[in-house]
Amino acid sequence: MAGVERPGVPLCLILLRYVVSLDEVDQFQAAHVAWLEKGYVEGIFLVAGRQVPRTGGVILTRGHKREVEALAATDPFVTNGAAEAEVIEFTASLAASGFSALLS
Repeated sequence: MAGVERPGVPLCLILLRYVVSLDEVDQFQAAHVAWLEKGYVEGIFLVAGRQVPRTGGVILTRGHKREVEALAATDPFVTNGAAEAEVIEFTASLAASGFSALLS
């Protein structure tokens, strides 16, 4: 298929679900962003953002579920009881042209 790559690499989605009010979530926003920035510097995180409506967040990561679960447990939202994290592992068997470069 033109424009399709087959990277075959392990990825995970971290699905964050807020379990407290947004006012409480916002108290930990700066620490959460610092945690995200560290993950980008380490090459683990690929993309992150808020869910719409704002009930939590989504983070696309490199790696296997066990490692990503351990990492998600260190998110300030999670450690402070503001969110719960669910990790879903999948293999990127198809990707848009050029996307594989982000995974290497």
